Amino acid sequence: MESLKGTTILAVRRNGVTAIAGDGQVTMGQQAVMKAHAKKVRRLYHDRVVVGFAGSTADAFTLCDRFEAKLEMHGGALKRAAIALAQDWRGDKMMRQLEAMMIVADKDDLLVLSGTGDVIEPDDDIAAIGSGGLYALAAAKALKLHTDMSAEEIAAEAMAIAESICIFTNGNISLEVIRP
Repeated sequence: MESLKGTTILAVRRNGVTAIAGDGQVTMGQQAVMKAHAKKVRRLYHDRVVVGFAGSTADAFTLCDRFEAKLEMHGGALKRAAIALAQDWRGDKMMRQLEAMMIVADKDDLLVLSGTGDVIEPDDDIAAIGSGGLYALAAAKALKLHTDMSAEEIAAEAMAIAESICIFTNGNISLEVIRP
């Protein structure tokens, strides 16, 4: 059986506010939509951290659970938890097989945790992952550069643009906002 994939996750930070949006589509290969209302953006650690995940569904849930455990272990320190997860990801033979990525954010930091165990802090406070990630990223960069829209407005509009282009992205958007 093919793994279940297909998603778009976008994070935008502007004026100290971070918005993370994710679509609701889960596809099986290139043939079928298996679920249209999946929630791939969630709050963790006393609602102070937001995570958006993409990739193989089971792998993404596994990484999310492991990240949540690292947050608890490190008292909610996002960067420390992300680095600890990345160290495990690189060093554990089973974890290296996981096919997923995550965007994580709190009031201070926005990070991408890659499938190779990297922790990446985007230069321009915009990050995107998943099948439609590049469409959403390009739209968000243009909107941030050429409008006065809020982080939440940019995330919503960029996701709508990605949904209009990418067959693996739908309009059932979950959006979480972190305010300073």
